[in-house]
Amino acid sequence: MSIYKRKNKWWVDFSFQNKRYRFCSPENSASGARAYEGLLRQGLLKGENISTKIEPCPVFSAFAEKWFINYVKSNNKFSEYCNKQSVYKVHLEPFFGKLSLDQITAYKIEEFKALKTQSTLAPKTINKMLSTLRKALNTAEEWGLLVSVPKIKLLKVPPQKFDYLLPEEEDFLLENTEGIWHNMILLALKTGLRFGEIIALNWEDIDFSNKLLTVRHSIVRGIMGSPKSNKIRYIPMTDSLLEMLWNKSKNEDYIFTLGNNKPMKQIYCLKNMTRICKKLNIRKIGWHVLRHTFASRLANNGVSMKVIQELLGHSDITTTMRYAHLSPITLRESIRTLDNRKAIELEICHKNVTNVTITNLKETDLAPVKSQIFPEDKQKQTSLSVNVL
Repeated sequence: MSIYKRKNKWWVDFSFQNKRYRFCSPENSASGARAYEGLLRQGLLKGENISTKIEPCPVFSAFAEKWFINYVKSNNKFSEYCNKQSVYKVHLEPFFGKLSLDQITAYKIEEFKALKTQSTLAPKTINKMLSTLRKALNTAEEWGLLVSVPKIKLLKVPPQKFDYLLPEEEDFLLENTEGIWHNMILLALKTGLRFGEIIALNWEDIDFSNKLLTVRHSIVRGIMGSPKSNKIRYIPMTDSLLEMLWNKSKNEDYIFTLGNNKPMKQIYCLKNMTRICKKLNIRKIGWHVLRHTFASRLANNGVSMKVIQELLGHSDITTTMRYAHLSPITLRESIRTLDNRKAIELEICHKNVTNVTITNLKETDLAPVKSQIFPEDKQKQTSLSVNVL
């Protein structure tokens, strides 16, 4: 077919004198695409260079500038906008910036991957670059600036490792901190909130009567926004956390401030956590380790991954499954249940067949039944009930 529709855009695609011509129709309809094809064919028959009549495919840097203004800013949270800009400026623009969109082929992308792989960057970091590039090219296709997006293969990422505190380390940290830092650490350990969610908490988020904490805001780079999952969640509070909040001063809007009714700043809190670790002579940890500790403690206590997912606010349970290996219900213990055949057979007999008292039967009739139910104790006396088919 010489015209076709792809992602809500009509395209003209035909060959003339063994040369292929493919353009997005300026009028986005089937009839408009047919008329546009006719105009192009007439120009070719007259010997005109129709490429001069077509708006050239923009270079990646020019497209990216419009993409950030018209798409990223309005469709992404501020933190995600900043992340995409950083990835573009540092990695994508130097490599792809001068190429036109249709010159960004699968081969060029593999060259980019090879270059980044040779550096010290982690596969997960490189995948973030590739994801940003793919989203940009997908948008270019939707806007009719690109016919098709080349296939982008992500790198394989090894399972993510995470650090968490042991119970004795957790107790030691709480016992040797005081004031606002003790309170923030306690809240992080008992709720699993992200750091941006902790500093965004205000007193309206605390329901003392129902012992519930509501997570509805997060502060990233000084900008107030929604939590990472874009979903409000509710977390029950422990008695120790409830007592700490009840006794805390409520003269300011935010729960944690330095007396100026403004939220804490991330860099200041990071420096103080480093100072605390150095003072207590323990390994250096960040605020996110406290979130990992919260989740690890729940997993160790046998809490289901689905419940942990809800408490942490993960949009995908695969993220939560990193804690699954900590659960006491291990694979080996689960498989051992298959060996409990005796209990299973007795349960099935009890539910599905008629009860008959062994004492009412002859010993010869009981032999087959007893050998199955009591294979290790043939001398056991019978005053129980068994089931006979």
